[in-house]
Amino acid sequence: MRVKPLVKNLLRFTNSSQIYLLGVLLIAFLLAFLASISLGSFNFSVFELFNSSKTSLHTTVLYEIRIPRVILAAFVGASLGLSGASLQGLFRNPLADPGLIGVSAGAALGASIIIVLGSSLFPGFIFGAFILPMAAICGAALVISLLYVFTRGFGYQGITYMLLVGIAVNAFASVGIGILTYISTDSELRGLTFWTMGSFGGASWYLILPAIVVISLSMFWMIPSSRKLDLLQLGEPEAYRLGVDVKKLKYKVIISSAITVGVSVSLSGMIGFVGLVVPHLVRLLGGVNHSYLLPGSALLGAGLMMSADLLSRILVQPAELPVGLITSAIGAPFFLWLIFRIRKI
Repeated sequence: MRVKPLVKNLLRFTNSSQIYLLGVLLIAFLLAFLASISLGSFNFSVFELFNSSKTSLHTTVLYEIRIPRVILAAFVGASLGLSGASLQGLFRNPLADPGLIGVSAGAALGASIIIVLGSSLFPGFIFGAFILPMAAICGAALVISLLYVFTRGFGYQGITYMLLVGIAVNAFASVGIGILTYISTDSELRGLTFWTMGSFGGASWYLILPAIVVISLSMFWMIPSSRKLDLLQLGEPEAYRLGVDVKKLKYKVIISSAITVGVSVSLSGMIGFVGLVVPHLVRLLGGVNHSYLLPGSALLGAGLMMSADLLSRILVQPAELPVGLITSAIGAPFFLWLIFRIRKI
């Protein structure tokens, strides 16, 4: 993916105020990144980050624990924010969200199957660190595909129908995870608890480097389709008449969302409401065109997730809160406000 056409497309369909807001979001992202690296059980000043006189303990904490964790939180937040904005554009539905409509639950169910049954399903030389993200991707792709088939033809008026389908998918996934929890051993149960509550504590360079590559490629593959998502809001027939290959666009959004959400959930667990809250905040700040919305959602999602992870590490030191609790505490009130706002409209 060439960067120059991507930047040219961004500048062409965004106005000056939106470009300014993207700059503000980028600055906020960098500040959240520095704060997340600096603060925690071990505090580092900004100057110490580049100081070679740190002790071996500080070096280990910074480069082997803190930085991988913060980078993973940033990419997970960016992927959830971008996938939420993309799915809302695809379904033309403001309540579409990877967690709310069951995509995250499907990914978690796929990961849970591998956690509990993987050792018996796969030989030792096959079962490894990378089979878990693959299973989560398959679960997310299956849920998104089923959701699209079930909600096909309902359009914008199918909000209630889509939510009901999402509730059913979440319930089915919860049943599967519950059964797996019941038959799991003590060590497997601890792993399942990690997925269901969300955490970045297991981040390591070995796991996050492939995830960074996959998520980055998926995001750069999706962002150039922003103008097509704008045209899709006019309706599928009108978008087709304007030259949009609607079927290809649908597959692109579904595949990219499945990959990013699946990889994110496989490494961090179920983290809700980010894909719902972030795109709406970006719309409220600067507008609805996807050339601004998609990169803005990625930046704000990354900053919000790093901030939530920072709060989870410092609120109850030396213990650590699951980051999923922080995002749910932020997202649930916003979701209620959004429902009442739609009712008034």
